[in-house]
Amino acid sequence: MAYFDAASAAPLHPVARQALLASLDEGWADPARLYREGRRARLLLDAAREAAAEAVGCRADELVFTSSGTRAVHSGMAGALAGRRRVGRHLIVSAVEHSSVLHAAEAHEADGGAVTQVPVDRTGAVEAAAYAAALREDTALACLQSANHEVGTEQPVAQVAEVCRAAGVPLLVDAAQSLGWARVEGDWSLLAGSAHKWGGPSGVGLLVVRKGVRFAPQGPGDERESGRAPGFENLPAIVAAAASLRAVRAEAAQEAARLRELTERIRARVPALVPDVEVVGDPARRLPGVVTFSCLYVDGETLLHELDRAGFSVSSGSSCTSSTLTPSHVLRAMGVLSEGNVRVSLPPGTPAEDVERFLEVLPGTVAAVREKLGAPTEAKAVRADGAVLVVDAIGRRCPVPVIELAKVIGDVPVGGTVRVLSDDEAARLDIPAWCEMRGQEYVGEEPADQGTAYVVRRIT
Repeated sequence: MAYFDAASAAPLHPVARQALLASLDEGWADPARLYREGRRARLLLDAAREAAAEAVGCRADELVFTSSGTRAVHSGMAGALAGRRRVGRHLIVSAVEHSSVLHAAEAHEADGGAVTQVPVDRTGAVEAAAYAAALREDTALACLQSANHEVGTEQPVAQVAEVCRAAGVPLLVDAAQSLGWARVEGDWSLLAGSAHKWGGPSGVGLLVVRKGVRFAPQGPGDERESGRAPGFENLPAIVAAAASLRAVRAEAAQEAARLRELTERIRARVPALVPDVEVVGDPARRLPGVVTFSCLYVDGETLLHELDRAGFSVSSGSSCTSSTLTPSHVLRAMGVLSEGNVRVSLPPGTPAEDVERFLEVLPGTVAAVREKLGAPTEAKAVRADGAVLVVDAIGRRCPVPVIELAKVIGDVPVGGTVRVLSDDEAARLDIPAWCEMRGQEYVGEEPADQGTAYVVRRIT
C-alpha cells in the first residue's frame, strides 16, 4: 500500500518512535515536582523545548506545547485578540486558511468581532497588498498560513509580516504544513504547529508567542506551560515530537529536492496521461511533496475508493467526498475545478517506484469511473428554442451536471446557450471551471423555480 496522504498525517518517524519508547520509562513523573523523578522529567521537558525552539527559530521561553495544532491555533488567536481588545476587535484571515483558523474566526464574529477574509488568486496565494488594504485602525490580529494544506501553495509570509509590523498588528502564522521543512521566514508575532504533520506523534502542538506581543490567555488559569496550555504535559509525546522535528530538519534539504522531482513528475505527466484534468496550486512556490489535480466528469468519492483498491491512499477536496456536498473552501476560494479532486502528498522516503505505479494505474482508474458515470441519466435536455438548450440536473450531484452539459453543448449552434438547472452547490464552481477548460463562455447564473440556472454560451 502506498501512503500518499502525508499532508493529513505523516507516518511516525523512526526517531519519534525511539524517543517515545525511551521517555515512557524516563519521563512519566510530574516535571513540576522537585524529587528525583520529577527533576528527570523536567530535564526532558526543557530539552524538548530547547530543541523545538531551535527548529522554529525562537526563544525557548516563547514556546509552549499544546494538546494539538488546532488547540495551538485557537489558544493563540484567542489570547492575541484578548490581549489587544483595547485596540479593537477586527480580525484578518485569508480565504484558504485551515478550518481551525476559520472556525475560530466564525466564533469571534459570532461574539461581536469583525472579520475580513482576504481573497486568493487562482494558484491559492494571497498578495501582501491585499493584507495591507485590509488593515484598519481597530485591527487586533492578522492570520496567514505558511503553506496551504490542500494544494501546497506557499504564502508570502515575510511580506505580509512586514506590512503588519509596520501597522503595529501582530501576525499569527499557521505553520503546520511547512514547519518540518524549514523555519518560517519573516517578522511574525505568533506561530502554531502540529507534530503529526512532520512525523511526530499525534496529540502534540506548539504555540510560539514572541516577546513583546500583548497576549492574554483565555479560560481558567493554570500554572503549566506559562499558563497558555493548561493540563498535565504529555511528556513522552512532547519529547518524541521535538526529537522528530530535529531529525526531519536534518534530512529536509536532500529529501525536499527528491520529493520535488517526484511531484513535478506527477504535475507534468497526469495531464498528458489523463484528458480533461486541471492541476491546481502554484507550479513553483509550493511544498515539496504536495500536488493536487481535478478530473472532469469524475465522482471524487468513487475515484478515491478505486485508488484505495489499487493500493494508493490519497485525499480529496471534492464535494463528492463530503457529507455537506459542498466543495472544499480552498478550491472554492481559488475558483478552480473541484470535481474528481485528488491530493497526493508524499511522505519523506516515498520510493520513486510507487509514483511510477500510481501514474500507471491512474489513467485506467479515471477512465473506468468516467465510464460508469457516462451512461444516460435522468437528467434531460429540452430545446427551448432554436439556440437554447435546458439541461435539467435537479437532484443530481457532481459531476452529473457537468457531464450533461458536455453531452449537449454540441447540439446548439455557435453563439447559442445551454441553461443547466442544478441544486448542487458544486455546480457554481465546476461549470465555470469547465467553461475555462473547454473554451466556452460562462455567462452567469439566473434564477430558476428550483435550484439555479447556470448559463453557458457555445464559442467553439
